[in-house]
Amino acid sequence: MKELKEKFIPISEFDYSLPAELIAQTPSEKREDARMMVLDRRSETIEHRHFYDITDYFNENDVMVLNNTRVIPARMYGHKETGALLEVFLLKQIAGKTWQVLLNPSKRVREDMIIKISDELSLKVLTREDQGKWLVEMFYDGNFYEILDRVGKIPLPPYIERSMTDDRLKELDYERYQTVYAQRRGSVAAPTAGLHFTEEILQKLKNKGVQICYVTLNVGLGTFRPVKTENILDHKMESEEYEISKETAEIITNARRAGKKITAVGTTTVRTLETCMKKFDEILEVIDDSSLFIYPGFKFRAVDRLITNFHLPKSTLIMLVSAFAGKDFTFRAYEEAVREKYKFYSYGDCMLIN
Repeated sequence: MKELKEKFIPISEFDYSLPAELIAQTPSEKREDARMMVLDRRSETIEHRHFYDITDYFNENDVMVLNNTRVIPARMYGHKETGALLEVFLLKQIAGKTWQVLLNPSKRVREDMIIKISDELSLKVLTREDQGKWLVEMFYDGNFYEILDRVGKIPLPPYIERSMTDDRLKELDYERYQTVYAQRRGSVAAPTAGLHFTEEILQKLKNKGVQICYVTLNVGLGTFRPVKTENILDHKMESEEYEISKETAEIITNARRAGKKITAVGTTTVRTLETCMKKFDEILEVIDDSSLFIYPGFKFRAVDRLITNFHLPKSTLIMLVSAFAGKDFTFRAYEEAVREKYKFYSYGDCMLIN
């Protein structure tokens, strides 16, 4: 570990230029219509396909692992007792009715302050934590998530521009910024590689004998925040909770013993599986936390193939992809994606990395 700490990997190595018009503002008309760049790591060759071609690359000897987390409408707007408007952004449930949140603007927020979201929901500010986070206590009657569905908004990333009054886009985002297999509530951002799947494609994969299983990693803001340190080795990942079921652990373990390929859908799935392998030396049933930072030089032990979207420059996500596909090959592929006018980021196109 001493040698690792003495290394210097400049953040500038993970930067690239992207024309603003290539940042997808809406999803493709159909989920499966997104374009798909296929990368072969061994030959360093690139194909241009569409996501509906994904079944061509799988057979009965494969296992596909997806993150079944569900995005919650984490962004709410409320009023202080003075009448001033305040944004409340849910980060994670700590225990019972206590949540960790962001409050904006936070300059005049004080402990014990009451913020009213609606007639159904209000909250009391408990204490301030580091990095601008606050602990609050919720006050409501009934089912919290049903109330949240009524008063909250889907927390789209800032590069997707939205009018507060466009009801058509609100409905679109509620449907499309969520995977068709989302089950476990808790994320404040979508595992975007999974947005391209449809029930029909999942069924076609199963019909070919592909084993499909699920993990859960509740995606937090830390996954998407840019790295701000000049030396990426100084960056610290925020912890995110993950869960691997007994069924999934058995499927993956048996597949690895049989020499089958494990395909991870999304960087969150990669981090879940590689965290478990790194900590326990096997994939097992577990509920734990991951703060694993994957960058070039990392040795992958659980994942053989990756489906992923195109990521922001200087992000931990593009560093993970660079570790998996090789940094030079990854950035060459990104340059080609720009030339070919692929759409980037959450609602954009995707890669299959073999």
